[in-house]
Amino acid sequence: MKRYVSILLLISIVLCGCTVTVPKSEPKQYNATFLTLFDTVTTIVGRADSEAEFQSKAQAVHDELLRYHQLFDIYNDYEGITNLKSVNDAAGFAPVTVDPAIIELLLACKTYYNLTGGKVNVAMGSVLRLWHQARSDSIDDPVNAYLPDGNALSAAAEHMDLDAVVIDKEASTVFISDPRVRLDVGAIAKGWSVQQVAENAPKGLLISVGGNVCATGAKDETGTPWVVGIQNPDGDNYLHTVYVTGGCVVTSGDYQRYFVVDGKPYHHIIDPDTLQPSSYWRSVTIVCADSGLADALSTALFLIPQAEGQQLLNEAQAEAMWVNSEGNIFYSPGFEALIRT
Repeated sequence: MKRYVSILLLISIVLCGCTVTVPKSEPKQYNATFLTLFDTVTTIVGRADSEAEFQSKAQAVHDELLRYHQLFDIYNDYEGITNLKSVNDAAGFAPVTVDPAIIELLLACKTYYNLTGGKVNVAMGSVLRLWHQARSDSIDDPVNAYLPDGNALSAAAEHMDLDAVVIDKEASTVFISDPRVRLDVGAIAKGWSVQQVAENAPKGLLISVGGNVCATGAKDETGTPWVVGIQNPDGDNYLHTVYVTGGCVVTSGDYQRYFVVDGKPYHHIIDPDTLQPSSYWRSVTIVCADSGLADALSTALFLIPQAEGQQLLNEAQAEAMWVNSEGNIFYSPGFEALIRT
């Protein structure tokens, strides 16, 4: 009997002494790409314990971005959704009851209009529509590429008063009092939407929507920063890479959307004063805490000289990098500290 008790005790001691602790696997980095948002490529990168866990996070980000994409669309209708196309269609007739997100976006747009001295004007849709049509037709039929008619542009420019966009926040309505004013929020909507999503997304994601990149926190628990590339306007390589642990990097450039007439390229960033594509810069990159503000600043700085742009940066507490037509690079005072390579 003592022998059996001894054996049992030995087994117990061996089992207790040989308990195996399975180490927890390290999270891996995953990415997801979507082609259905804001007419550009969206990429979401992050770390997770499993691909299924990451894909669930990425899909949630996509779904919220898709909601904003549909709300702010000025070209397409969606079943059950009253969007900015609905508001444009009702211009001069009646107020339109809209989702609160549209109200918040348009209020932000008015703030950015005032900040930039009118350089970012979402009420110049009638002008932009003429350029959009010319670009679309010219890309489809380059042999017969053409520019918008100058008289038509001048006539459209008579109807780009942002004060004609009447916002009733309490009633959640928007009314365009001038029947020829049209909203086009392309300079703001993508960045504003990314900011809203990033504020509610899990920490540690990098969300890239076209030229708008936003980090929801460091890459991992040790605080490793993300590395974001700034594209060379003349090619696929990077001019610089910068470290980002939060906030955003936004670039506006003449190489992103353009068409060619008689051998000359015409890009999509139109100066509201000249009604023509601006020629100050090839690209402008903004680094700041807020993606919507960065979108507004990248457009505004693209349309003005560097000294004026620096005044805006000082007011907005942001940094910038400019590239001119000769490929020369200029920096705001704090930008170079952000450069990795």
